[in-house]
Parts: sequence; structure tokens; C-alpha cells
Amino acid sequence: MHEAPVDSRSEAAGLRRWLAHNAWRLVWLFVGVLLPLAGFVSLADEIHEAEAFHFDDALLWKMHALASPGLNNFFVLMSKLGYQWGVIPVDVLIVVVLLVMRRWRKAAFATTAFVGSALLNLGSKQIFQRERPGLWESVAPESTFSFPSGHAMGSMTLALTVVLLLWNTRWRWPALCAAATFTGLVGLARVYLGVHYPSDILGGWCAALVWVLGVYMVMFRRRWSLPAP
Repeated sequence: MHEAPVDSRSEAAGLRRWLAHNAWRLVWLFVGVLLPLAGFVSLADEIHEAEAFHFDDALLWKMHALASPGLNNFFVLMSKLGYQWGVIPVDVLIVVVLLVMRRWRKAAFATTAFVGSALLNLGSKQIFQRERPGLWESVAPESTFSFPSGHAMGSMTLALTVVLLLWNTRWRWPALCAAATFTGLVGLARVYLGVHYPSDILGGWCAALVWVLGVYMVMFRRRWSLPAP
């Protein structure tokens, strides 16, 4: 038996309707995945070739010029909130709350985002093995590899996961503002403390954006795929 021919005009009309209602998803795909992916690949390529970024040392010295006891205490606190005192406990809390609420898919999404991000960061550090900055003696020294920043990647992963979980609620914009502020301060703290190059921070943010949005699109793919004819 032969299938009935597809009406090209109906198909074109259906595609136009889909684009009219889902153009924002293509924007998300481009801005949230393709651009960060291109950014990470560009950074990784330069680091793999042992090329220096002209802005890294300059920004580090500018931040160090602002050093004071008060700022030291503030950014050490932000650095700890960006990992052991904040990100990790909140990651666990979010997963537990979602499981208690029986939001199984959202719990699986959050778990995959958090655990996968941590594993990707550890693997990437071993691949690139970039040494940390040594321009001055930090008040909060680190000994592991530098690229991409685990604090930047972990804080962005948490922030973006929360924003996506709350996107269809009235809390989306407060969550987005809080997420941008938190990730920005954590990244700034790592540069201020002299334990990361700015390019490490950018790499961590880009990697987290690609990973979390990629996982979201796979696990909630019906919200992103073209409807069947």
C-alpha cells in the first residue's frame, strides 16, 4: 500500500504555527546551548595550546588592588557558599524535597544535573591540568587544577536548575535575579582571591549552561521537539 501524499501547504502552515509559538525555544537553544558551547570550546582550545588570555592577569591584578580585610572576609564567605557551605547542601536538599513531593522526573533532572556537572568538572580538570594563578599568596589557597572552575560550574548548575524548576511559576523572575547575583558573586570571589583566572570562571559557566540545559531538553523533550505530523 502507498502512503497518501503529504499536503505541502498544510505542512508549511503547521511549521509556521509551530515557529510562531516556539520561536523562543530556538532562542534558548542558541543562547543557552550553542553560544556557551562555542565559548567553552574556544577557551578549551586556547588552554590546550597553552595560550595566555590577555585579560586574565590584568583582571586579577585589578581585583587584587581592591583588597581589604573586609572584602577578604566577604569573598571568602562567598567562596564557601559557592561550594561546601551552600551549593552542595542545597543540591542535596532540592533532590530530597522533590523526592518527598514525588516529583520523580524533576528529581531525576536535578540529580543528573548536579552529579553530572561535578563529574564533568573533575574530568575536565584532569584533561586540561591548568595550574592555578600564582600572582600573589591567596588568603584561601587551593591546590587542585584550575580549569574549569568548580565553584563557577557548581554555582551555575545549581542556579540554572532552580530557575528551570521554577520557570512555570510566579517565582521565575526572582529566581533568575537571585541566580545571576549568586553566580556572579561566586565567580568574582574566586578571581578576587586569586585562585582562578577569569577564563576559568567563564569556562565553568559555559560548561554548566550547556550541561544543564542539555539535560533539561532531553528529559523534557516533548517541550522542545517538533510535533508529529
